Amino acid sequence: MDYFTEQEARIPKGTVRTRFAPSPTGYMHVGNLRTALYTWLIARHAGGTFILRIEDTDQERLVEGATDVIYNTMKQCGLTHDEGPDVGGPVGPYIQSERRSMYGKYAELLIEKGGAYRCFCSKERLDALHADNPTAKYDGHCRNLTQQEIDEKLAAGVPYVIRQKIPHEGTTTFSDAIFGDITVPNEDLDDNILLKSDGLPTYNFANVIDDHTMGITHVVRGSEYLSSAPKYNLLYQAFGWDIPTYIHCSPVMRDAQHKMSKRHGDPSFEDLIAEGYLTDAVINYVALLGWSPGGEREIYSLDELKDIFDIHGISKSPAVFDKAKLTWMNAEYIKAMTPEAFYEAALPYLTAAIHNPAVDLRYLAALLQPRCEVLTDLAERVDFLDTLPDYDPALYVHKKMKTTPENSLQALQAALPALEALSDWSESAIHDTLFGVVEQLGVKNGVVLWPVRVALSGKASTPGGAVELCLLLGKDESLRRLRDGIARLR
Repeated sequence: MDYFTEQEARIPKGTVRTRFAPSPTGYMHVGNLRTALYTWLIARHAGGTFILRIEDTDQERLVEGATDVIYNTMKQCGLTHDEGPDVGGPVGPYIQSERRSMYGKYAELLIEKGGAYRCFCSKERLDALHADNPTAKYDGHCRNLTQQEIDEKLAAGVPYVIRQKIPHEGTTTFSDAIFGDITVPNEDLDDNILLKSDGLPTYNFANVIDDHTMGITHVVRGSEYLSSAPKYNLLYQAFGWDIPTYIHCSPVMRDAQHKMSKRHGDPSFEDLIAEGYLTDAVINYVALLGWSPGGEREIYSLDELKDIFDIHGISKSPAVFDKAKLTWMNAEYIKAMTPEAFYEAALPYLTAAIHNPAVDLRYLAALLQPRCEVLTDLAERVDFLDTLPDYDPALYVHKKMKTTPENSLQALQAALPALEALSDWSESAIHDTLFGVVEQLGVKNGVVLWPVRVALSGKASTPGGAVELCLLLGKDESLRRLRDGIARLR
């Protein structure tokens, strides 16, 4: 069995096979995550195989630790792979640099089939060719060298690259599942380099070889690759291989004019998690960035997405990353959590913000859950429990509650002795006492409860109202803050 027959024999047949093939050049941006998600969903929806392949041939751009970021992000998001560098599989290696030996063999095969040729042009000649026009196509100088000329140059050790041999006439049609058929004149295409003089493949060539030898049936990538897509077809046709289904996705934008970019401060997946967003909410939101299942529903679990995902729901139009929409969705996920799950998620944020051992964190978490949008909100919402802020007495004025500095002072002066007399500092006892003060003064509930709330927190927005704050702070601290409030209003 020759090399190529052996490679063919390793390709699994008869099932959908997709791959996510990131370069370890930094963080996992939102566009990367969306590509990984769609690729995973296509495989899982069809009961197929999802492959992780690391494309590390661009050695100059590699970032230390970036591969671990990829592994950790995929694991955290639940995008488990069936084959990959860490789990193996029948068509490995799954790291591109470890596949280096195969690319030269396929390049030589392509030369035999008439789809490529050796180019011996020096750097100086190529520089001169592009001196007046940096975007000029290669002029085909080495395209029709005789075999004798090629043999002489090889014998003399002249360095060479291998270029794709594009037909000069006719057209090439490329079919995409989203954008349909795209036809280009062959004369517009360049004889691009497939294999560099150091034996490493260019991105386009490695992708075609890897996708074929791994049996990839569906390829998801950004629409910026549409312009080079016809060249892929010509390679597949020259080899006599089946062409996979291509799904090109329009970019994720920061706004109507600009793509998302880390350089401009746009968040990566890790950034979003650090900002207090839940993984499930991020995955749900990213799924809807350029894809719609139809209907009004927007909240889906990963399992539900797997069941309903259809590539025909992918839009041709760019999707704008809307942080406000993600925040709304995250709040919906937080509300749907069990109290125990929310407590576990909130606990690191609460313990970092509160150093008062008297505060019942589990009770506090229950108060916060209906009001929390992102977990990093929590510190600002609870900081008053440690230290009463130096607030402006104008906070006591509330039009809806009909409170003024005068009736607020009256309410606090009535509430203080009533609470001081309590021997049972329980929620029900505090509630009954404060509402007893309301009845005693003959006023609306808010005329008493709002001033007490302000005095206890120094804030306009708090987790829970006056009763809950009294319980959280404990009797001694609550009475101390009420006295402080009276002093501020006098």
